[in-house]
Amino acid sequence: MGMEPKLLLVEDELGMLEEMQTYLQREGFRVLTACTGKEALMIARSERPDLVVLDWMLPEKSGIDVCHELRQTSHCGIIMVTARSDESDKMEIGADDYLTKPFSLRELASRIRALLRRLRGPEDSSTFLERDNLIISESKCQVFKDGQEIPLTPTEFKILFTLAARPGIVFSRLQLLKAALEDEYMGYERTMDSHIRNLRRKLGDDPANPRYIQTVYGFGYRFGERS
Repeated sequence: MGMEPKLLLVEDELGMLEEMQTYLQREGFRVLTACTGKEALMIARSERPDLVVLDWMLPEKSGIDVCHELRQTSHCGIIMVTARSDESDKMEIGADDYLTKPFSLRELASRIRALLRRLRGPEDSSTFLERDNLIISESKCQVFKDGQEIPLTPTEFKILFTLAARPGIVFSRLQLLKAALEDEYMGYERTMDSHIRNLRRKLGDDPANPRYIQTVYGFGYRFGERS
């Protein structure tokens, strides 16, 4: 699964579809949309989304039929959106998760992330950190902000990952250098401030009011807890 999860939203109510698309794009997802069941299957075949958010009631081909066809041709995750609350009906469809209308966009994003973590599996998901609008992959040494990759040096990446893995915990300069440079940190403690400046610049972090890497004067640095 790619670093920028690709979603397909299938909903015939255009206002709701646009709201979901706008919100999820801000959350860092690549978002495709479809308004009918037939269009959804066509896009799913060509674009191979990681996850499909699928409305139960659709024109041309129902969400239930789309779900059944996707299950035969794709390994993508499926969240079924329905106005129905009958659990027995839901269990026969074969979706991975269900959302009953009305629901909040925040709840939708939370369900999507939870399902993507399950689909990755325990080994892979442990190497990913999701912090605010950042996605950090330890195994690939990659950082994405709002879906866009941010190029970091190996040292910068190790410093960021060390901080982001434990939000709110203060690390001294020496602790961060040990994590980043391992046995080669001796004599480099004064360079930590320049690494932090470079990280903030690349992340677009306001030095006066940092969102990600915060200075704790007299102690060191921490990753912001509002992620």
